[in-house]
Parts: sequence; C-alpha cells; structure tokens
Amino acid sequence: MNFQYSGMPNVQSPSDYLPILIQFFVAAGFVVLVMAATHLLGPKRKSKIKLETFECGIESRDNARIPISIKYFLVAILFVLFDVEVIFMYPWAVNFKELGITGILEMLVFMVLLLTGFFYIIRKGALKWA
Repeated sequence: MNFQYSGMPNVQSPSDYLPILIQFFVAAGFVVLVMAATHLLGPKRKSKIKLETFECGIESRDNARIPISIKYFLVAILFVLFDVEVIFMYPWAVNFKELGITGILEMLVFMVLLLTGFFYIIRKGALKWA
C-alpha cells in the first residue's frame, strides 16, 4: 500500500479559538455596560400610573378569561398546517430539472393529497366563520 500525503496536517490548537472568545467577552461586556449605564444614569421617577400594566394603550377591563370561538383557533391551525406543507414545494421547485419525471409525479401525488385535505376541510365547513 502506497499512501501519499500532501499538505500540512490539520491540527487545531486552543489559540485558534481566542478570537471567538474575545468577541464573546466584548459582546457580553457591552451588554452589561449598557444595562448598568441605563440603570444608573436613567430617570428614577416612579408613580402609580407608571407602575401599572400597559397593554397596547387600551385600558384593561372585565375578565381576560372570556370564551373565544374555537373557529379562530381552527382557522389558525389550518393556516399553519397548509403553510408548512407549501414550504415543501420550494426545494422541489429549485431542483425541478434534476428530479425529472419522477419528481413531477411525486409532486402531483403531494398536490393531490394536499388538495384532498383542503377540500375536505372546506366540505366540513371548517373555514366558515359564522
């Protein structure tokens, strides 16, 4: 057996990681410095109004535990489901030429299954809001 080796060996030393370590400490130091500076130099005017919960400018009233229609959650889940399934089309579209007729047939099967599910939820009335 005749093995030929050309080039230098790929040996890593701990000093190779020194720039990453320095960058980490600089970033962490910057965060600590800015947080400390804003805490020490910022205004300290506390009042009852400033300590109240702020939510989008709308004063909270009544109970936050009011029932919400299940249709809202159903539409949201179905949107996420079909949105994620459509994401699988992007890699297929990028490699369309390389996949050939097999890729087209697989995408047709995928689309038939996707549309079958879509027409099923339409037929069941899952997307009707009223």
